[in-house]
Amino acid sequence: MTNNWKPELDELAKRQRLAERMGGAAKLKRQKDRGKLNVRERMDILLDEGSFREIGKIAGKGTYNTKGELEDFAPSNFIFGRGDIAGRPVVATADDFTVRGGAADASIHRKFTQAEQMAHEMRLPLIRMIDGTGGGGSVKMIEDMGFTYVPYVPGWDHVVKNLDTVPVVALALGPTAGLGAARMVASHYSVMVKGLSQIFTAGPQVVAALGETQDKESLGGSIIHTRNGVIDDEAKDEAEAFVMAKQFLSYLPSYIGADLQRSENSDPVDRKVEALLSIVPRDKSKAYNMRRIVESVADKGSVFEMGRRWGRATITAFARFDGWPVAVLASDPTFLGGSWTADTAEKAKRFTALAEQFGMPVIHLVDNPGFMIGLEAERTATIRRGVETMNAIYKSTVPWANVIIRKAYGVAGAAMSNHTRFQYRFGWPSGDWGSLPIDGGVEVAYQAELQASKNADKKLAEIKDRLAKVTSPFRTAEHFAVEDIIDPRETRKLLCEFVNLAMR
Repeated sequence: MTNNWKPELDELAKRQRLAERMGGAAKLKRQKDRGKLNVRERMDILLDEGSFREIGKIAGKGTYNTKGELEDFAPSNFIFGRGDIAGRPVVATADDFTVRGGAADASIHRKFTQAEQMAHEMRLPLIRMIDGTGGGGSVKMIEDMGFTYVPYVPGWDHVVKNLDTVPVVALALGPTAGLGAARMVASHYSVMVKGLSQIFTAGPQVVAALGETQDKESLGGSIIHTRNGVIDDEAKDEAEAFVMAKQFLSYLPSYIGADLQRSENSDPVDRKVEALLSIVPRDKSKAYNMRRIVESVADKGSVFEMGRRWGRATITAFARFDGWPVAVLASDPTFLGGSWTADTAEKAKRFTALAEQFGMPVIHLVDNPGFMIGLEAERTATIRRGVETMNAIYKSTVPWANVIIRKAYGVAGAAMSNHTRFQYRFGWPSGDWGSLPIDGGVEVAYQAELQASKNADKKLAEIKDRLAKVTSPFRTAEHFAVEDIIDPRETRKLLCEFVNLAMR
């Protein structure tokens, strides 16, 4: 017998080679034919080159001969480890659909738990690449076990803890059901790949028992879940999903409580954009492009929007101002005039909570005519959702700056910030605010005066002219009911000033 450990190291190397086969050549080909990357290719593309160190690579199920010697090996369908993204360490996990379709096996439970625990205890961002049930069971597994059990989810306590500890990103890279769907939602940022991934509580075959005939895409495709708030964004392919994950993480600290990271900035803080002088139409019924304003005032090329397809009356984005990462809320007057629907309010609340968690200053560009009205608004509990958002904003402790671009009416307009705090706030000359819009109520309020006039149209024009002077933003500033009216071209400079003060 040799006096060194080479035989054992040879066996280790053999087991590692067997693990790298994943589900085998046939299943890997099937994965490729579906237009999907395999689990190890995903790790290579997501992480910095050469940075991945896998943990538990040889966990799985061995097959042995009568002598107790290893004949074959089926690896776990869940791999994880540490790697780097842009030089920053992260925990990366991935389901391997080529091994039993991502269903649970003998080693996946503890691996999943350890991955979540590692992210929590080491304070490392976590990226989940989910493909399949993501740790759920299978009917075949139940038969193999010979018994069933009361449901529980090993490691879920750390899923909960991670949402309060580190940035969590979830990428759906194939059909994702049950626990896999739950893991997608339990994240700070989530992405589906169009046409490649679907998400459902239960898949089409199970739903068929209810008498519903659906295919995977019609039941749980990205066109559904990126428009109802379940998932934040849609990618055209896996490569774009990885880019989006990296962009999201680039704005956040590695863990809650860590300092935000400033990047180099070559964009002058006093840069003026002449187009801002005319971007807001004088006709209040006409919309304009709020995204152009966000792009104009932030550092060039730094804006990353999330959740564009749902809650569309508000824009939620990360951007940099003089190199500092900032959370940006902005009204979108091209959708329902910027009125807050129930899902818009929910989206604003979630984003406010995200900024609060990670200590990010908030810049709010306001053009809010109020909560949406009408039967649909009442059916969807708009006022409740709106008040919950207002409460979240009032509870926020991070620095806020508001720029009132145009409208700010009623309770929804008041939800722009907590009025009891110092108001780092600016109004554009296009500002139009109050407890209610004056336009449209003039004829009712001045009915008697109009009826007594010999020329009602002329009298109405006179009244509207008087009211225009009274509602001028300069009258508000005269009473210090708004702090400053500014030249729109000065917006970037003043917001960079705010962020630099906030980051002190």
